[in-house]
Amino acid sequence: MKRDFLTLWDLSAEEINGLIDRAVTLKSGEDRSRCPLMGRSIGLLFEKASTRTRVSFETGIYQLGAQAITMHTGELQMGRGETISDTAKTLSRYLDAIVIRTYEHSRLEAFSSSASVPVINGLSNRHHPCQVLADLMTIRERKGKLKGIHLAFVGDGNNVANSLIEAASRMEINLVMACPEGYEPDPDVLERAREGARSEIIILRDPREAAGRADVVYTDVWVSMGQENEGEERRRRFGPYQVNNALLSCAKGDAIVLHCLPAHRGEEITDEIMDGPRSVVFDQAENRLHSQKALLEFLLSRDKA
Repeated sequence: MKRDFLTLWDLSAEEINGLIDRAVTLKSGEDRSRCPLMGRSIGLLFEKASTRTRVSFETGIYQLGAQAITMHTGELQMGRGETISDTAKTLSRYLDAIVIRTYEHSRLEAFSSSASVPVINGLSNRHHPCQVLADLMTIRERKGKLKGIHLAFVGDGNNVANSLIEAASRMEINLVMACPEGYEPDPDVLERAREGARSEIIILRDPREAAGRADVVYTDVWVSMGQENEGEERRRRFGPYQVNNALLSCAKGDAIVLHCLPAHRGEEITDEIMDGPRSVVFDQAENRLHSQKALLEFLLSRDKA
């Protein structure tokens, strides 16, 4: 049976910890001579522009000994009306796994339901699980644990926020999220996460309150791709949610700062924080490579078995 990775719920806490362990080993270079996916072909299907997702997956696939085939919707017959189902079934005959970066999460689910090979969510409008897998790796590297960590997310309740909520429930992280009214995370994601959570998952308005006691302060852009027409209103509403020295002073003295990138410097985060000693933003970006290599190895070794 194939395993997909569409949301964090697709992995158990034990599997997430195992993937982080493996990613740390891969990052150390101890297995550099191994090519566990030699002879495999992995498709990267992009409907949205990408820097980190594309380059980290292409590089990681190469380092695992496999072939990356990058595709854009406009270059495929799917861009001319071929159904998602027919495309998924066809590509499954050529490829060993498919990573998709798209808009509507429902398109990803439809593709997965027809594909016979593992499908990985490279980003959708509802979830960004590959990013959060790297975030968890980064937090554990810096703090030595995940369970009991206090994480403050400040800003838009977007796809990253939804995946962080799922991760907090899975890994027993205390999550406090501050966002303006009307910009909360998905209520269905929040309800499911709270049902079995053994940690706090709180949504509030005051970013300073959210940052209090935080081991980790996390932010993301206020205006994501496809939201440009809302830019002026969003910047006005999110102005008080900027991660700056005043906000970071509310967190613990050794708190670290995360941002999934790309950053709009001077909006959601200041240069002095982004480039400061408490920022681990570029370690976080690097860890996309290592955590995704561990994920591919995990999914394809199970698929082959």
